[in-house]
Amino acid sequence: MVFQQPVRAEYGLLVIAAFLSMGFSEDPVYHAFYALVFVLAATVLLFRAVRKPEQDWYRCRALSESIKTSTWRYMMRAEPFGNASTVQVPRAEFRNFLTEILRANRHIGSGIASELAAEHQITPRMEEIRSLDLEARKKIYKEQRIANQRKWYAKKASDNRKSSKRWVGATVVVYIAATVTVLLRIAKADWGMLPTEPLIVLAASFIGWIQIKKFNELASAYALTAHEIGILQPRLDEIDDENAFSDFVNEAELAFSREHTQWVARQHQE
Repeated sequence: MVFQQPVRAEYGLLVIAAFLSMGFSEDPVYHAFYALVFVLAATVLLFRAVRKPEQDWYRCRALSESIKTSTWRYMMRAEPFGNASTVQVPRAEFRNFLTEILRANRHIGSGIASELAAEHQITPRMEEIRSLDLEARKKIYKEQRIANQRKWYAKKASDNRKSSKRWVGATVVVYIAATVTVLLRIAKADWGMLPTEPLIVLAASFIGWIQIKKFNELASAYALTAHEIGILQPRLDEIDDENAFSDFVNEAELAFSREHTQWVARQHQE
């Protein structure tokens, strides 16, 4: 995620400052560089506080997810873009929806790729899928939406579990290294510089990163959503009319977006 780069930079600068605090030189240039590191860290902090890049990222993500789920509703003829006397009616409703949601998110226009603005918002492929019969649309929805989302959530759950183990393991290694340096100060009192303080800062940075990323919490949430999609999936084969399919699509899209919506809400609360 792009908004996490300033956080990485700030932690990195603090670790560098911790190593410089060991006093490897008395040269004025050395101490000037030491001070510069703190200035840079403060600058990054102010940038994060004023610009709040994480909020822009989440708003862009919310916008893209909203458009994606509505696009699938349109292609599957699900409410509020269901069958009408002419296709122009749901087409107009879909365009009005896009207009309203983009107007409501005008403040994040800079985060949207400008080259996409020149492309058709309702593509020929969307119209082609919408014109298919019920069984054909069910097959496309099952293979290209439900299976895709279930695989995505399952993979994200697995990735977050693995990341949690890696970062916890790395933190434990740093703790062990810090413990060793403390014991060496007892056993080798004549050893001048041991990187105990830098290792403490490094461990604190790792812990902060784990808290920011919320690996375990995300892993549980994504796994739950994957299971929920798995429960939904078999029901699709039992559907044999447009109204039931419309209800199913809306229920499925709600399941796909629920976890994402909750995380966006939590981000705003924070």
